[in-house]
Amino acid sequence: MACGELRRELEQYLQALNISVVCVEHPEVFTVEEMMPHVEHLKGAHSKNLFLKDKKKKDFWLVTVLHNRQVNLGDLAKKLNVGSGNLRFADEAALLEKLHVAQGCVTPLALFCDKGSVKFVLDSGFLEGGYEKVYFHPMTNSATMGLKPDDFLTFVKKTGHEPIIVKFDDIC
Repeated sequence: MACGELRRELEQYLQALNISVVCVEHPEVFTVEEMMPHVEHLKGAHSKNLFLKDKKKKDFWLVTVLHNRQVNLGDLAKKLNVGSGNLRFADEAALLEKLHVAQGCVTPLALFCDKGSVKFVLDSGFLEGGYEKVYFHPMTNSATMGLKPDDFLTFVKKTGHEPIIVKFDDIC
């Protein structure tokens, strides 16, 4: 399914939940560093998203942190009780299968495509930072979508995911 079609489905899903969003179009970007000049005027929390696989259990993890965080996969694995050295970046085929997005488009908004096989880890900073909006790609890396933190949590839970809230200040 094309990302434009998925984006429309996402927007319809959010509308059905009575969640209002703001969306800003920008050139296609593949890293946080490329994205920030296009969205730094938007007040709120911007994200960095990692799609990971647990080497031993074969579990998939979507990790969403504040855009300026450095994430040590070994420390994160310990925090999640996965075991040091067991978290790896998942390949693009798994990303497409589970979340229906390609590399460079990873977003927690893609959880509405998942059938419960991806565990979602959220940086507590999104909820504790007093942000008016939290921003993510809307299934494409040529736009950024903002929504209220409470609405974002409602969205995540309605997709059938219970977020694992992690205080990254303690492990970064």
